[in-house]
Amino acid sequence: MRRSRWFSALAAISLAGTVTGCGQLNTSEPAHSSASASQAADVRSTTLTVGLQADPATLDPALSSALVDRQVMANIYDTLFSLTPSGKIVPNLVESYSVSKNGLVYTFQLRRGIKFQDGTPFNADAVKFNLTRDMAPTSARKSELSSIASIETPGPYTVVIHLSHPYSPLLAVLTDRAGMMVSPAAVKKEGANYAEHPVGTGPFMFSSRVKGDHITLIANPHYWKGKPKLNEVIFKIFTDPNVEITNLENGSIQLADQVPAQQLPILEKSPNFVVSNRPGLGYQGIYLNVTQPPFNNKYLRLAVDAAINRAVLVNVALKGEATPAWAPFSPESPVFDRTLDLPPAPNPGLVHKYLKEAGDPNGFSFTLQTANNPVSTEIAQIVQSMLQPYHIQMNIQQLEFGTLLSNNTNHDFQASALGWSGRIDPDNNAYQFWHTGGAQNGSNFSDPTADKLLDEARETLSMTQRKVYYDEFVQELHRQAPYIFLYFPNNTYAYAKQLHGFQSYPDGVFRLYSMWLS
Repeated sequence: MRRSRWFSALAAISLAGTVTGCGQLNTSEPAHSSASASQAADVRSTTLTVGLQADPATLDPALSSALVDRQVMANIYDTLFSLTPSGKIVPNLVESYSVSKNGLVYTFQLRRGIKFQDGTPFNADAVKFNLTRDMAPTSARKSELSSIASIETPGPYTVVIHLSHPYSPLLAVLTDRAGMMVSPAAVKKEGANYAEHPVGTGPFMFSSRVKGDHITLIANPHYWKGKPKLNEVIFKIFTDPNVEITNLENGSIQLADQVPAQQLPILEKSPNFVVSNRPGLGYQGIYLNVTQPPFNNKYLRLAVDAAINRAVLVNVALKGEATPAWAPFSPESPVFDRTLDLPPAPNPGLVHKYLKEAGDPNGFSFTLQTANNPVSTEIAQIVQSMLQPYHIQMNIQQLEFGTLLSNNTNHDFQASALGWSGRIDPDNNAYQFWHTGGAQNGSNFSDPTADKLLDEARETLSMTQRKVYYDEFVQELHRQAPYIFLYFPNNTYAYAKQLHGFQSYPDGVFRLYSMWLS
């Protein structure tokens, strides 16, 4: 998530079509598994209840910044391109495409005959409307699409995108929120209230919502891939992971999006449940507001960074179900570097040195804003205890998740405990957070060296060369410490044995179309 909470893979991207010098897109693996479709054909349609670790802040892709939003939206909206479980990018609403030799022109041929859930047509004009909307200054997607110079629609099902410079992550971002197609008619009709009445082309349609409690979706009977096996999906909100697991055990939900580390061995041994526990692409940590005291002082940021023992935190709070982190690129990322992205041991000498250079040799105090749930509280308390020996007093302020997100977006914090669920392209794990003016730059970080490296990385097609830029970028982050990386979480879920068709995706999002209950 951005922004997942504390608890929340593969990046083999094929740039394809007719790109000269690039690999052919592998379309042999479908975006949605159909292996069990025939088995499910006669299964009675029913209701699936899914546990969510927080109440989604919005169901508008242009405004969303949380994983829990995506868990719901991925089932309302189709994307232009899709991910397979192994991390390949395949066309979805786009049927075929080509890229010019210079990498500046993408031409999409769209699938025909698809309609939005309100009955209006999906076509080139709808794609242009969506991309233009996502490029607006108020959109959380603006950093992802900032390379687009213009969009043309020479035919009803043809979209031509002109880039100002080569942008290697384009297809990857179109598998995510920037690629989610909303109904232009619904946006125009609902205006500022659109998120309360979302309309896409996806397998499930929005039905109702009780904020803080649940969201109900119903099957789209006219879905272009065929009607889902499930008649209804209810997303039930649980801010306490232990309560969520209790509801899984008693049958009130059939799929849980969070599993406390202490519960993993119990569920793994149970004949009634299946646990999916795979390394992820995301990271968790602490934003430091570099434009307000005390963290407008770089040395105080570095002091906190050097004081934390990530290995102890992972072993104590997460029982080893994560990897200590010191960068935005997890071991599942194609640009991961063991010497740069895994943290050194805490260094008391450096902590004292930085405090002295900051002019606060006797320590200082600050407030950490964090989500009001048991896991977040435990991790905050562990970090608090690690800072105390240096007379760094960290006060803990627990907030409702939506408020935590809002404060981060508005830079209304000193320190903010929020992470990111990760994407297959490294640009999407870095650019919008640490480039000047990035759409999700909660720390208000601005550094010309970091900007230059991030720009060069996204304009380069070779992943080998991109890694060189990202290695230098990570070293610059270490010198500036606008964010305290703590760990790379696993994507860990549990579900009832009677749920079939579950597949784990590298972005950590549930695709419910392929699932059914027996």
